[in-house]
Amino acid sequence: MNSMNTNYSIRDEIRDFWSERAATFDQSVGHEIFSEAERKGWQRLIRKHLGEGQGRAALDLACGTAVISHLMHGAGFAVTGLDWSDAMLAQARAKAKKRGTDIRFVSGDAENTMEPRESYDVITNRHLVWTLVDPASAFKEWFAVLKPGGKVLILDGNMGKENWVKGLQKFWTKVTGKPAASHMTPEMMARHQKIRSRVHFSTQMPAEAVVDLLRQAGFTDIVVDRKLADIHWAQARKMPFLRGLERMVQDRFAICARKPG
Repeated sequence: MNSMNTNYSIRDEIRDFWSERAATFDQSVGHEIFSEAERKGWQRLIRKHLGEGQGRAALDLACGTAVISHLMHGAGFAVTGLDWSDAMLAQARAKAKKRGTDIRFVSGDAENTMEPRESYDVITNRHLVWTLVDPASAFKEWFAVLKPGGKVLILDGNMGKENWVKGLQKFWTKVTGKPAASHMTPEMMARHQKIRSRVHFSTQMPAEAVVDLLRQAGFTDIVVDRKLADIHWAQARKMPFLRGLERMVQDRFAICARKPG
């Protein structure tokens, strides 16, 4: 089988999946922000690792509907949001127009951005890394796009890791015949799992594995931050009980790394 064709097939499927979810994406807790407490948690995290924007150039990869892009803009960064889904970008542009922000949006592939070399001070992304077909190449691309001394901030998690709440959810489904509450239909969940089975991190994505690939790409001063309880608690309070409980125990993390220079 031709690996390039396989890769393009996976990427196309990823793009189409999120394009179909674009119209309702912001309705889900964990996507859009639904409380001031959560917003303050994200602002704290961004400033902790990236400092104040002060007009520095930031590239928000796989920006979706621009939730992180707006947080970065609010911190004073000059933000470019990049996404491969035109449907997501349409939502992002509409939101930016409504809020009166000057965020720039471009269509592009997070694994091959086509952005100028050494042109950004900061790169951000949320829930992107697990979808990458070739994260090693993607991290090299991000390294090239960053200015010397620039930083990447990855917001993600090891969602495939088992925890006791997942066991409780399975028990609930077995006893009641009802699946745990989800923001996706069973059909969309099946497509999501099909995609996941074909990407690089097809089962688990421990932070340590991401760190190793970042280091191989040339990044240094890599920090794994799991102190996200304020964000997760704010999200959990807006979720059904079992989903909120799972959010509190999942292995979610922020990884910040620097390009030497």
